[in-house]
Amino acid sequence: MTAGNRVVFVDGVRTPFGRAGEKGMYWQTRADDLIVKAMMGLLERNPAVPAEEIDEVAIAATTQQGDQGLTLGRTAGILAGLPRHVPGYAIDRMCAGAMTAVTTTAGGIAMGAYNIVIAGGVEHMGRHPMGFNADPNPRFLAEKLVSADALNMGATAERLHDRFPHLTKERADAYALRSQQKVAAAYAAGLIQPDLIPVSAKTAEGWTLATVDEAPRPETTLEGLAALKTPFRPHGRVTAGNASGLNDGATVCMLASEQAAEEFGLGIKMTMVSFAFAGVEPEVMGIGPVPATEKALRKAGLDITDIGLFEVNEAFAVQVLAFLDYFGIADDDPRVNEYGGAIALGHPLASSGVRLMIQLAHQFERHPEVRYGLTTMCIGLGQGGTVIWENPHYKGAK
Repeated sequence: MTAGNRVVFVDGVRTPFGRAGEKGMYWQTRADDLIVKAMMGLLERNPAVPAEEIDEVAIAATTQQGDQGLTLGRTAGILAGLPRHVPGYAIDRMCAGAMTAVTTTAGGIAMGAYNIVIAGGVEHMGRHPMGFNADPNPRFLAEKLVSADALNMGATAERLHDRFPHLTKERADAYALRSQQKVAAAYAAGLIQPDLIPVSAKTAEGWTLATVDEAPRPETTLEGLAALKTPFRPHGRVTAGNASGLNDGATVCMLASEQAAEEFGLGIKMTMVSFAFAGVEPEVMGIGPVPATEKALRKAGLDITDIGLFEVNEAFAVQVLAFLDYFGIADDDPRVNEYGGAIALGHPLASSGVRLMIQLAHQFERHPEVRYGLTTMCIGLGQGGTVIWENPHYKGAK
């Protein structure tokens, strides 16, 4: 990769995340309208970017049907007002859809095919539950390629508890409580709101303006978490309290070559160092971030000790704990998910990868002593994805 084709993260925004279902704030809002609103907000925040210079739009969704189908990158680009010559496409890697939209378009920038791109994801889990109308090939189960558990994400999290019995429910609940507390603290300090794009939403009570995430529960206590039912297994360890919920929301970011960023006077929030995806046993898909991170570190010539900030998607608390344990990181290490994570904020599947990047970019600005950070997540059907980023504000260790 030449110096001119280094990939930089210019900016990222998202809608507030809503709770999925009839009581959620986006129940009567279309999925494509969510991503369009986020894209329009991103463009408005970056007026120095000529719309005609955008080379590609990649938008992910896990359940690509109805208002979440029809080549979202192209349709959303037109609806957001981009010139008709700007192409676009849809992408699916389940939870890592937006992350894959970023890495795929970044590869195009690195080889010189693109200068400026928009990448992101949307998931309306109220309108489109994960796996709805999917028809898995019967060979998956009949030939025992995977167990039935592999198609149920909650069951895979229980399997992870089985594999690592020292990752107890008590540890998972304690981690979940800290996530809620960190989100509340970040909101109180005004650290999350600057990157949220307000969305007008029609509800049963009339029109409202969504300006904050709907899912956080700052009143959460350890006693309350301990009393929750375990829906995936009798006397299990995974609950609604130590896992992410079902959510609606959209995220989008702008990437550019370093040369294009300089040409148009764009800010640079992060520089991409490396990325990697890896496969694992589908039955324990939550361990996916471990081999993906090892692979990304090797490609970057770095060690885990070089990473100063971690954004780990909290699909399940046990999955984060497995990652931390493997790399010898404490459950409460302040470098991990400084503003909290998906257990509190929500996890609208294909959109979450860019949320991690938005939060890391914000943290980089506040931590000039940190040079490298990473975003990582587990992925359904047994995968993991990791992107390593460099902080442009780095001024050396304190």
